[in-house]
Amino acid sequence: MFDSPLSASAYEVLGVAADIDDEALRRAYRLRLRETHPDTGGDAAVFIRVQHAWELVGTPDARSSYDRRRGGDGGDAWRAPARSAKDTRPRPASYGAPGAWRRARYVALLQEWAGRDVDDPYAPALVHSAPRALRRLLADALAEEATADAVAGLGMGFTLWHGIRVGLPAGGEAHADEDAVDRLDHIVLGPSGLFGVMSADFGGIVGFRRGEITGPTLGHRAPVTSLLAQIRAVARATGVRFSGAIVVLPDDDLSLAATPLGTIRGLPVLVVRRSTLPTVLRAGMPGSRLIGGNELFDMRTRLRHGVRLS
Repeated sequence: MFDSPLSASAYEVLGVAADIDDEALRRAYRLRLRETHPDTGGDAAVFIRVQHAWELVGTPDARSSYDRRRGGDGGDAWRAPARSAKDTRPRPASYGAPGAWRRARYVALLQEWAGRDVDDPYAPALVHSAPRALRRLLADALAEEATADAVAGLGMGFTLWHGIRVGLPAGGEAHADEDAVDRLDHIVLGPSGLFGVMSADFGGIVGFRRGEITGPTLGHRAPVTSLLAQIRAVARATGVRFSGAIVVLPDDDLSLAATPLGTIRGLPVLVVRRSTLPTVLRAGMPGSRLIGGNELFDMRTRLRHGVRLS
């Protein structure tokens, strides 16, 4: 919940400065509990975040440990995952490196912003001081990696692609956020269908309005619009028909495990918690078309020959 480069700190969730004394911190926590409690009209998801913030800083030992992590120790969770020994269990065929292009861009832009070579681009103090656009790149890279890890156990009947380059038509579906349109994060093909998947981290709880994801942390981003544009571009380039579009967010940023947004431009759209994604992909999305047999083989062949990876 608080390990995203975009997340508010425990102190920010409690509405206090980081140097507040312990007694004032306790009073602030009690006030925030009353303000956010669902029984008094508060948001249940925010209420849970307030409770978790207190777990992190509510005792002197916990607070000291939290401050050290925020100040410079605890960047290990943001580094690229180490490649483990080969797993011998049956796993989906997988192509591409999730998060790789965003990590590379993050490091390059961070060094440009810092004006020097950076020894440790994942040091928490440096990350938290960087402009939000850079932190967003790192947060989305981490989200891609976490989604790839979540779907890696789907089994041999599935095929995965990560970091797909998208050729959008000139003057067509371009969006002000170029990061959101030039690559599709994931494609998942299996008996339940063919899905275009976006992994995102907006650094806070989101809502929905008219088929789009909304929230104070999104800025100008229109994730569903961007994802559908990416899917259409891949469909045109490869000659395949997608079954649905899925946006995957951190579990704590959604009040429900899965939220259908309806059928938009011919595709059912679903926003899901990351932990729910494997279940959805095995069972299929509401309203999506199951595929199998020769069609599944044909789609896999078309995608293997037509997909361009980062």
